[in-house]
Parts: sequence; C-alpha cells; structure tokens
Amino acid sequence: MTDNESAVLLRHRSEGIAEVVLNRPDKRNAFDDVIIQQLISTLTEVNANDSVKVVILRSEGKHFSAGADLGWMRRMAENSRQENLDDSRELARLMNVLNHLSKPVIGLVQGAAFGGAVGLAACCDIVIATETSSFCLSEVKLGLIPAVISPYVVRAIGERQARRYFISAEIFTATQALEYGLVHIVCDDVETMEARCNDMLQQLAMNGPNAMKAAKELIFAVSHKPISDDVIDDTAHRIADIRVGEEGQEGLSAFLNKRKANWVPEE
Repeated sequence: MTDNESAVLLRHRSEGIAEVVLNRPDKRNAFDDVIIQQLISTLTEVNANDSVKVVILRSEGKHFSAGADLGWMRRMAENSRQENLDDSRELARLMNVLNHLSKPVIGLVQGAAFGGAVGLAACCDIVIATETSSFCLSEVKLGLIPAVISPYVVRAIGERQARRYFISAEIFTATQALEYGLVHIVCDDVETMEARCNDMLQQLAMNGPNAMKAAKELIFAVSHKPISDDVIDDTAHRIADIRVGEEGQEGLSAFLNKRKANWVPEE
C-alpha cells in the first residue's frame, strides 16, 4: 500500500485544466487494484468539479504504462473466480468512467502502452503520442484476453485490426496507431508532444464547455445506431435545447455581433 500511496496525482493548471498523472515510473506505471481505485476516485473528483474544463491523462517517466502489475496478476491468479470477477468489474468501471467523462480528455503517451494501457488510450477523446511510443495488446502471451478493454479498443482501431492484434500480441508503433485510429497526433519527442498538447488546449479553450460536453454525449447517442426516426428526433431535440440554453445564446450572440464569447480566455 505504501508503494501506491502517491501512484496517482492530481494537478490543477491554470484556465481549468486538470492533469491526472500515473506516478509510478519505477514500475513503468503498471497498475493494480489500488491504483485502479485511485484513478476512479480522481477521475470522479475532476468530473464533479465545475471549474475543470479539460482533463489531461498522462504519466511520469519514460513509459505511459506497462499495463497490469506483476504482483497484482500473481495475487489474482491465486484468488477465487468470484474475487477475480469482482476485481475485473473494477477495471471495467475505470474504463467506463474515463470513457464517459463529461469533459474532453487528452491522453499523452510516451514509451510503452501495453495491455490495459491501450484501453486507457482508447477511452481518451484525443491522444497525442511520441514517435517512439509503442503499443501492445499482450494479454494472450499470458494465456489471457483483453476482455474489459475490448469494447473501447475495438471501437478505436476497428474490428479488423483488433482481430490481428488481440490474437497476435504484436507490438505496433505510434505511426501504426495513428493509421488505425487509436492515436490522433504523433510527435517527434516529449517536448513536441507538450507543445502540441498546449496547442490543443488553446483550441479547446475557444469552445463552449457545455457544448463540448453535449457534443461528446451526442457521439455516444448516435454511434453504431441506425438512422431511425427516434435518432433523428433525438438529434433535433438536442440542437433545439442547446440553442435556447445560456451558452448557446451567448455563442450565437457573440458570433452575430463579431465579438468573443464570454468563455474565451483573454489574451
């Protein structure tokens, strides 16, 4: 427990930016049941904080995360099926909390992102990686499967690539991850990644916070659904609601009167 007490850090930057940081570089930021609970707690905290507009998920050290901690896996192998089920449900809860966070989430990936760490990346809205970062769905090498992360990873990289990498456990590069859709931006090094992250933060600061939240909810509402009358009607209700809302009124007024909206930071 002592080893994990500061394994997840929460840092608040200016302008409503929160950083959730995996802080276990000596263990390549591998996670266990304690860290999973810390991540759930920290993400829930920032989600409930109205002053937080954007969340950055990152890690200290050379690697984003090596996935599951060996000691944790050893303990789980010795536990009962029910204990394993309870444990797996908590990892599934972490992925769900991150995936459905009501704020934009930027994931910064350097070094290795293996196993469950690929799931974390898949649950972020925007992923920026260094050119030397690498990804691996390594579970089958241990006689396991990437079960609870699979819904998010399959949606990120598609069924075709999942059929290859779930089964082969090959390592794939940041350039391949970009091609597959897991990563959005690939940078030369960590410094460039930081700069691109700052550029993205400036881009997001121009947008209505409630509108970004609603846009994220909209994606979940229409993704993988047939374009039925119900979906069409739902989207019509969503735009009508946001147009008459306070933020929508302010945004439209600012645009029509050629001024900055009140959420845009002063230069």
